[in-house]
Amino acid sequence: MQKSRFLALAVISALFLLATNAVAANEATEATKAANDALLKELPFDDNTSFELAHRGFIAPLPSDPIKGKAGNLIWDPAQYAFVEEGKPAPASVNPSLWRQSQLINISGLFKVTDGIYQIRNQDLSNMTIVEGKKGITIFDPMISAETARVGLDLYYEHRGEKPVVAVMYTHSHVDHYGGVRGVVDEADVKAGKVKIFAPTGFLDHAVAENVMAGTAMSRRASYMYGNLLPSNETGQVGAGLGTTTSAGTVTLIPPTHIISKTGEEHVVDGLTYQFLWAPGTEAPTEMLYYIKEKKALNAAEDATYTLHNTYSLRGAKIREPLPWSKFLNQALDMWGDEVEVLYAMHHWPTWGNEAIVDHIELQRDMYRYINDETLRLANHGYTMIEIAEMFQMPKAVSTRFANRGYYGSVNHNVKATYVLYLGWFIGNPATLYEMPPVESAKRYVEMMGGTKALLKKAQDYYDKGEYRFVAEVVNHAVFADPGNKAARNLQADALEQLGYQSESGPWRNFYLTGAKELRDGVTKLPAPNTASPDTIRAMSLDLFFDFLGMRLNGPKADGKRIVLNFDFTDVKQKYTLEMTNGVLNHTPDRQARDADATVTLTRETLNRIVLQQTTLKDAISANDIKIAGSQAKLEEMLSYLDNFEFWFNIVTP
Repeated sequence: MQKSRFLALAVISALFLLATNAVAANEATEATKAANDALLKELPFDDNTSFELAHRGFIAPLPSDPIKGKAGNLIWDPAQYAFVEEGKPAPASVNPSLWRQSQLINISGLFKVTDGIYQIRNQDLSNMTIVEGKKGITIFDPMISAETARVGLDLYYEHRGEKPVVAVMYTHSHVDHYGGVRGVVDEADVKAGKVKIFAPTGFLDHAVAENVMAGTAMSRRASYMYGNLLPSNETGQVGAGLGTTTSAGTVTLIPPTHIISKTGEEHVVDGLTYQFLWAPGTEAPTEMLYYIKEKKALNAAEDATYTLHNTYSLRGAKIREPLPWSKFLNQALDMWGDEVEVLYAMHHWPTWGNEAIVDHIELQRDMYRYINDETLRLANHGYTMIEIAEMFQMPKAVSTRFANRGYYGSVNHNVKATYVLYLGWFIGNPATLYEMPPVESAKRYVEMMGGTKALLKKAQDYYDKGEYRFVAEVVNHAVFADPGNKAARNLQADALEQLGYQSESGPWRNFYLTGAKELRDGVTKLPAPNTASPDTIRAMSLDLFFDFLGMRLNGPKADGKRIVLNFDFTDVKQKYTLEMTNGVLNHTPDRQARDADATVTLTRETLNRIVLQQTTLKDAISANDIKIAGSQAKLEEMLSYLDNFEFWFNIVTP
């Protein structure tokens, strides 16, 4: 079983270590240089405020040695982005605004935010925050991997002294904010009540379930989004906009012991007063902001960072709503705007001073609100998704602030997502209602254009004029009509490469450059790691597990077949009936069908061991860990209809 979020963030990084850059990258063309130079005139690159903020409070650098796993596998290399030197002008192959953001993100180490609050930055995609209380420390968002979190905590101990961890808080349900928890606490201490773990309501369900139903597809696309198959250099991956990259260590999860279920909740933790704002459906399905009264310190989680965030993730995800996002930021201002003195988040660097903080949150609030309202205004004038994204202009006060630039999200794809959120994929024009599939359509386009040779000749003319967007669009037809045509693949790769060099968004750059690499080199089928960690499997509800089985059912194969199975999980006292009929797999809790083909009795732990491939169904039956009353053949038949998914499916070719 594969979990998309873990491949997407935690493990895809490992694949880079096995990848090669078989074909040398091209240089930036004159058209790309001109496009990047133009941006230097549009934005205030002489403003070094963010660099001053990013360096403020510096205590110590990260350890210089690479972090490795027990098997010697590389988990984190602190020198991987040493080429992104602060003060060095952007190379021609990198958008200068993205280069500036990457320089800022690359400012690493242990930092003091304010008295009693410290952060480890750029030890992973996310920050880890440590708050000192009366008896010990509270840790917020312990990164992706247990190994990076442990090294970060040791760095803190080295400079602040060793103190017991009394609490952990997960601000939201993405893996880069909880995956390293076992690197900082022992679950035995949690079970004994020595360590409390706080999370917003719905955390566990979303942490396990988000995107699991489309796991393989999302994970494959994430290999593009994070650029983990690219080399880290000036023509490759320079960062992800939100952080440099993702660690590749052990993803863990300890369930929360305390749930924050509503805005306004107040808890005293280790002598400090925390006030919470629950902000579901913003950057994550469940998310919380918190304020420490004694410190006048507000943590914005991921809702007000130094970038325009994704309201839609290019790896694939449910669309996030910019309107409530803006309203929750407005609510944060209403609750704490009059007194807050330091604002920090789980990515990037803090902001100090009430006036600067209020200004930052107000501009972020207005940015998300404008994306919502302006998209709908233009839609109500009859403009379509792509038209709106093309004509959309962010207000100048917002767009000229570096903190609001699209380093991770982008105005273009967030606007398109907002259109789809309200109106769906159909733009209303019936010509687009029943379009042909890409390969069949491509063959006809190429034929209409006079064949591949004529298409490529004309496309080369557009490439020479620097019209890379159109080249990418039109040559895509040639590639899909004849994927073996090397000239078409190379020209498409060249166009995507220049688009990558011009992209301000880290994920856009990574998508373009990874696409170019696979067009030139083909899909390199590297080992795809098993990302279903024991913690994740144990945290998965049986309801979600059976939903996942239903998604894997090959409906056409199962059509016309009917199988009914009862499941009795003796250790957790849960029973289910599973019914395969009409090509679907329905499950009903707290029920045992009288006409079942078989009743399967087992423990939840046995199921976990099978899913984790620690045993097989056959071996579990032989060991009497699974008892079957009725037809074992029917159970085996139902399992035979379940699909497995090939991770390395094609993206830029059919």
